[in-house]
Amino acid sequence: MANPCGEEVRDAMRNHRIGFIDTPAQGNIRPAEVIWCADNGCYTSGFPGEEKWLAWLARHAHAASTCLFATAPDVVGNAVATLQRSLPLLPRIRQLGYRAAMVAQDGLEALPAPWVIPWDEFDVLFIGGSTSWKMGQHARDLVAQAKARGKWVHMGRVNSGKRFQYAEAIGCDSVDGTYLTYGPQKNLPKLMSWVNTAEKEPGLRLDFSTHQQAAA
Repeated sequence: MANPCGEEVRDAMRNHRIGFIDTPAQGNIRPAEVIWCADNGCYTSGFPGEEKWLAWLARHAHAASTCLFATAPDVVGNAVATLQRSLPLLPRIRQLGYRAAMVAQDGLEALPAPWVIPWDEFDVLFIGGSTSWKMGQHARDLVAQAKARGKWVHMGRVNSGKRFQYAEAIGCDSVDGTYLTYGPQKNLPKLMSWVNTAEKEPGLRLDFSTHQQAAA
């Protein structure tokens, strides 16, 4: 999932070779019929607030069927604060027709009582958190638990071939990153080589029909 940095990138999105990540603060026009995801913008301080976020999702709900997920608001690096913030929004996101994503943050693997991971309340586990946490054993274990429950798993901030391969290796279904914004003409061929390699294996993919059926 990427930003639309030029016509060649948009063509790759229209052809479902890569997807489009959209946020309220982004300002880019989403090409029609692309596969996309709706990110809340909390990581970049672009979150507009809960009601404005839901209103933005409502305005785009006509395209919810091609949206991989919409993230509930989170607190970077803090799993408990994320749960406090996300739990009231997850059902409201679903009510708008989206697959609700909960962002996994540092500490989700060891929640203090009475907190537990609310697996039934979301459809997608989004691996966020600090770099050391998301690349560590705790995040890998959470990915395995999510996959065992039939959840789609997404990893954020994937901006290198090495991290792309890592996300695929631990079982992620999709990733996002800003890699294309730093020289799209140079970086798009590199990104497409990662995608072409991944398509030969049962890993990262934009064909989410199986997930749609499971979520129905």
